[in-house]
Amino acid sequence: MYEIFNIAGLMMSFLASFQNISFREKTAWAMAIILAAAGFFYFDKVVRISNALGQTAPPLIGLVIGYVILIVIASVIVMSVLAVSAAREADAPADEREKIIADKAGNWSSYVLAVPALGALWHYSVQMDGNMLFHLIFLSLMLSQISEYVFQIFLYRRGA
Repeated sequence: MYEIFNIAGLMMSFLASFQNISFREKTAWAMAIILAAAGFFYFDKVVRISNALGQTAPPLIGLVIGYVILIVIASVIVMSVLAVSAAREADAPADEREKIIADKAGNWSSYVLAVPALGALWHYSVQMDGNMLFHLIFLSLMLSQISEYVFQIFLYRRGA
């Protein structure tokens, strides 16, 4: 029972601190959560289809389109709510600190893109599974974008 109250207390603390952060940090949190949830949705489907087929699922364009549509709709809704709640800050251009944070996060996330992509290419050279190559490259793209937002959050929190 204590764990439930502890989790509820942590959530209340997080929500209270969420009101005191900048608009751009809020958008980074929102996008990281949206992309992670959509990535989970995508790979949950891929794993289920692969298990049913007994082999790696082929690239399913309908699933990729569904993933993109899910991200677009969720992003528009969440960003609209955030923009309405902080209209003045949403319209303001990025300041010098925010530009530096975005640049650093983008730079660091490129490594997150490169490492799994190279691992995917190595896996392909050993296993010759083009379907897995597609999904691993798609995963590296997802991880790179999620990590860019996570790095932004880290840098905002660090005060860089």
